[in-house]
Amino acid sequence: MARAAGPLPQGGAFVRGQGAMSSGTTSLTIDQSSSRGVIDWHSFSIGNGNTVAFNNGSGATLNRVTGGDLSLILGKLTATGSLYLINPQGILVGPSGVVSTGGRFVGSTLDICNCAFMSGGDALTLSGKSDASVINLGRISSSGGDVFLIARQAVINAGTVKAPTGTVELAAGETVLLQDSASSRQVFVQAGSHGTVVNEGRIKAAQISLQAADGNVYALAGGGTRVRATGTTTRDGHVWLIADSGLVTQQGKIAATNADGSGGTVDTQAAQLAFGKHAAVHAGQWNVSTPEWTIDDAAARTLQRSLGAGTSVDVTTTGGNGATGDLGIASSLRWQGPASLTLAGYRNVSVTTGTTIANEGAGDLTLRADASGIDNGVSVTNHGTIDWSASMGIVSALYDMTGSYNAGNILPNKAWTAPQDSGLITQVTGYKLVNSLADLEQIPLDLAGNYALGKDIDVSPPPGTVYKPIGMFPNPFTGQFDGMGHTISNLTILASSEISPEAGLFAVIDTAGVVRNLSVQGNVGGLNAGILAGVNLGTIAGAHTSGRVVGPVPVSLGGISTGGLVGFSGGTVTRSSSSADVVSPSGPSGFTGGLVGDNHGVIRQSFASGNVEATGATQFGVTSGGLVGGLVGYNNAGTITQSYATGTVSSPAQGVGALVGANMFGTIVQSFATGKVQAPGGGAGIAGSSEGTALIASDVFWDTQTTGANVAVLTVINGAETAAQGLTTAQMSTPSSFGPTYDFGPQGVWAIPPGGAHPVLRWQLAP
Repeated sequence: MARAAGPLPQGGAFVRGQGAMSSGTTSLTIDQSSSRGVIDWHSFSIGNGNTVAFNNGSGATLNRVTGGDLSLILGKLTATGSLYLINPQGILVGPSGVVSTGGRFVGSTLDICNCAFMSGGDALTLSGKSDASVINLGRISSSGGDVFLIARQAVINAGTVKAPTGTVELAAGETVLLQDSASSRQVFVQAGSHGTVVNEGRIKAAQISLQAADGNVYALAGGGTRVRATGTTTRDGHVWLIADSGLVTQQGKIAATNADGSGGTVDTQAAQLAFGKHAAVHAGQWNVSTPEWTIDDAAARTLQRSLGAGTSVDVTTTGGNGATGDLGIASSLRWQGPASLTLAGYRNVSVTTGTTIANEGAGDLTLRADASGIDNGVSVTNHGTIDWSASMGIVSALYDMTGSYNAGNILPNKAWTAPQDSGLITQVTGYKLVNSLADLEQIPLDLAGNYALGKDIDVSPPPGTVYKPIGMFPNPFTGQFDGMGHTISNLTILASSEISPEAGLFAVIDTAGVVRNLSVQGNVGGLNAGILAGVNLGTIAGAHTSGRVVGPVPVSLGGISTGGLVGFSGGTVTRSSSSADVVSPSGPSGFTGGLVGDNHGVIRQSFASGNVEATGATQFGVTSGGLVGGLVGYNNAGTITQSYATGTVSSPAQGVGALVGANMFGTIVQSFATGKVQAPGGGAGIAGSSEGTALIASDVFWDTQTTGANVAVLTVINGAETAAQGLTTAQMSTPSSFGPTYDFGPQGVWAIPPGGAHPVLRWQLAP
């Protein structure tokens, strides 16, 4: 290593931008008059007790060392704005050294093009062949920006680095992209160098990244927490440890929290993983990605400590770098509390003999083969024990259609009950993965089976073929289908002689059938038509649809039920929604609704936002639009609670309500409507008609201005109870307008988001 230069920078001159320099015996001041500037220096070192100050406003200064000495910072280096220090001979901030900037600080042995820097664009490329290092033994901080330490061979922090509102990123690589981002990491190694990033000091920032793409990352042990991401109002607390084809070694505790105190995220990505006896992650979520892995004693202890601290852990093997992609659990894992563990293998997942995975609390366990959803025919095998006898969480095993599931010894909790609105049936469930249209078409071979969507899929059938709904009469779907939060798109089912008159992804969901946690986008039409299901007699939970539903022209007086989610429902629909537009000619017996056409069951905590239109049909010389509602066309002895509709509702005839077309012996409570009603003589704010023992409670509301309706119900028959209330648009955005039954508390059903014109269901605001 070359000998350090004198106690102050020498031979400096602006080569881009403008400014002036003034020096004293122990100080140097640079007053930059342009917003950006580039200064070439023969040397740039600061002796102990000396000070170099850049007065560059909120601008940026690039300092490039052209001589042969490293930069040794033993004194104080400050800048009001951003400061870049580029020295191919290396940078060492000594134990007495202090670097403090108002904006970004970049210390690098890789060089930057002057033109790119002066243009002030969002991305800068740094590159170089230097074997020198960037080392911090002192204190580096940015009060209003980020800190980036970048080198080809080695970046070492054994001091303190702070960026309270920004990111601290240490990276080793030959070519590095530096991007501006207000919410994520900003340094990306584009060409590796087998370099090393070591942190044995302290790092505190909103977000932190240690990255050596094909080298090694060491997050070493020490007193207290050595890596802490605290997050801000604009940045979640996030830590990245990345060595795609190298080694990540963690020996200490890594912490990530968001500004509101909730847990942040830690991502660890490496070809090899090593954990010391004190390693742990304290965050909301820890994601671990590696080509293949057998969880040994050291790894299990680290996972246990993290899970026990409330950190949910998601382990995924990728099969990269020529690895098998198998994931084995060879050491027992036990923890208490609500944290969840996902163990997902690119290929097989196996629990070895004598190994126990156990939770006491409410933690979930997911064992998943074929993590990429490529149908590689792999399996989940349990030769150990999965003990959930003291847990209220759930256990899920996911395996390929052509794979297998060996459940082994699983101990469920005899006191377990399914959480309300979850749609769950059992605490422990094995699912066949649906990863393609071909897999979807295998479900009719076992309509009582359990299935899970492995990824988002496009179900556009090949040209010349017709996709048939699942569970066509007389063989309905009686199993479980869990979408796992994924989406099925481009579903097209139109009424024809080749398919069931019940049209949707599912034709008929029987009483034992469950569909949950799924979004479907498509174009559907039939006698009983909904994008998710033509007929639902079972349970639909957390399902959401978009697209278009079209009802057929009636050929008789038979009922036609058309809904954005479901055509006819005699079961339960909970925490579900539809934004689909629904159009139906209908007739006297036609039922058209934004969510459900004809409801004989329960609709809870659900909503519809699509437009609903009955174009009108003539039967026996009479033109009718049928029963048309923003949420439900016909609520026949059904219950609607904690639900709402916002779409426009139109018909060429009466019988139109912003919420329901008709309420026959049904119950509607704690619900509202805001969509415009368009019908001859005007429509109703809630229901076109209400009859018999029907109840529309006093905690049912409509927006008198947006609906254009003056009355809650147009026609009340046989003394049906109707107590709904009209509110102005201003009143609709005020929680106190909705009375005591609407719970707007932190754990309540309802919320009004900032600037919201009406309440929404709190589950809609969940991330």
